[in-house]
Amino acid sequence: MKFEITDNIFAKLPNMYVGVVVADQVDNSQEYPEIADLLDQSMQDAKYRFKDVNVKQDPQIVPYREAFRQIGVNPNRYLCSVEALFKRLSKGKDLPNINPLVDLNNAISMKYTLPMGTHTLDGVTTDIKMRLAESGDTFEDLGGDKVEAPDEGEVVYAVDHEVRTRRWTWRQSKFGMITPDTKTVFFPIDGFTDFNQERVDQAAAELEDKLQEIFHCQTVRGFVDQEHSSFEW
Repeated sequence: MKFEITDNIFAKLPNMYVGVVVADQVDNSQEYPEIADLLDQSMQDAKYRFKDVNVKQDPQIVPYREAFRQIGVNPNRYLCSVEALFKRLSKGKDLPNINPLVDLNNAISMKYTLPMGTHTLDGVTTDIKMRLAESGDTFEDLGGDKVEAPDEGEVVYAVDHEVRTRRWTWRQSKFGMITPDTKTVFFPIDGFTDFNQERVDQAAAELEDKLQEIFHCQTVRGFVDQEHSSFEW
């Protein structure tokens, strides 16, 4: 299996850089106090950092807003996931505990100020891609039962015609949702070669270490950029 970013994405975002971590044989059905502690620490640090701050003006957020504009998305209407996360925290609102894999993802995302996704690969036999949306694609919002058709040409993560995220990192679908039964999970960590590539690599390395240390699972780690448009495992 592989993760691939298509050429028409690099035409819009030539500096795109995505760290990749894949974990297999995960037990996500039990509690892990160390993950709850990591989430709480990252959340408190983020609250302190962004208290009374206009999140969209933060130097680590601005490049994502500019990238949204480059792909034709209004960043004031559709917030990058990490901006939305910090905006919530800046208002004093906590993040809920969802499940260990998602909580670990959120803790690392907050620590490094990076948009990160979690997608189950259980039962998936085809590649996952970042590409432009096309006819036949479908998306089902996590918050409801409505099935949508993304706008053609929209930047999405997808497996076949199941769209995992709309508008790049704006919103994740029920397709690929992490549950207590999830065994195999794909984490993309979105960044840029000319801005935060090192931070993406650090986040991927820490995520892999925590997965191995806490879940005792098998992992692989890599990256995708314009010169290396796919990562296979």
